[in-house]
Amino acid sequence: MTDPAVAGSGAGAGAPRGLDLDRLAAYLGARRPELAAAPLRAHLIAGGKSNLTYLLRSGGHEVVLRRPPLGHVLATAHDMAREHRIISALAPTAVPVPEALLFCPDTDVIGAPFYLMEKVDGEVFRGRSQTDPLTDRQRRDLATAMMDTLAALHAVEPAAVGLADFGRPEGFLGRQVRRWAGQLDQSRSRPLPGVDELRDALAGSVPEGANTGRIVHGDYRLDNLLATVGTGPSASAPVSVRAVLDWEMATLGDPLADLGLLLTYWTVLGDSDAVVDNPVADGLGPRAGFPSGAELIDRYAGRSDVDVGPLHWHVALGCFKLAVICEGIHYRHTLGQTLGGGFDRIGELVAPLVEHGLRAVREK
Repeated sequence: MTDPAVAGSGAGAGAPRGLDLDRLAAYLGARRPELAAAPLRAHLIAGGKSNLTYLLRSGGHEVVLRRPPLGHVLATAHDMAREHRIISALAPTAVPVPEALLFCPDTDVIGAPFYLMEKVDGEVFRGRSQTDPLTDRQRRDLATAMMDTLAALHAVEPAAVGLADFGRPEGFLGRQVRRWAGQLDQSRSRPLPGVDELRDALAGSVPEGANTGRIVHGDYRLDNLLATVGTGPSASAPVSVRAVLDWEMATLGDPLADLGLLLTYWTVLGDSDAVVDNPVADGLGPRAGFPSGAELIDRYAGRSDVDVGPLHWHVALGCFKLAVICEGIHYRHTLGQTLGGGFDRIGELVAPLVEHGLRAVREK
């Protein structure tokens, strides 16, 4: 369960875990007084399994606060400054993002860096209870809008929006393997059969990465989008992506990494009997009535100049990366450092992800 909304008080008077509303109100009062009117209220927004997201209410204003998770935090994995910078940079582009309002690097305010962004109206489609009522046309249109938005992101020239130094494109894929291998070592708390074999197979077969140098979201999927779907009886009710969220792993690199991870969510977690009703991708993929992964790639390829080529290695990387992320969340859950529901089953996803990654990396 998530923390309920609470009236503005200090950390010891019922504020959601991860926030000190007295300190936060004082900080905002000095910098954005219109956001600090008493009473300051907050509640944790459900759904995120990594960085924490809160809705703040102050007077007539509603804004969103993002901060790193509690406790066990992997190096470079939850960088608030990077999230704030990239949504600021993408604001004038065709990529829909919330307006960035304020960044606070001072850990004395709430115990960690954080930033504020505007609250965007829309729905995050996380589960079957939300996607089952959609018509077939609406599900197809939602998947199409998701792929068109990803193509728009990969079309942005980094230097044109001040992001030329946002990452190091050269050697991106090799560094990805090493990075997630290192983060796996920091999150090990139990035997993980096959994961070292998958790591070594990826490291020994890194492709050239001809597309490197694009802006990469790092965790692009349907439930990291805010979308609107018409509520009328028409099967052709309009669908639009209002905002792309959760930019914590964004960088400059190979856009096929985004596609590979998206297919991992869509076809591994979203269309596999091994992970039915899982807490990460319950409402995604063909099993939930959406188009196939092959159709997604066709749509993207028709809107992008990126050479999609063989994606099997990138799917294998997506499986490895997501297995490491799930293992890290599982580890934090065992330490009592997660907020919200669904965390007790995250660890169950690691084994099928590793198994599918091994099959994908061996494809020719």
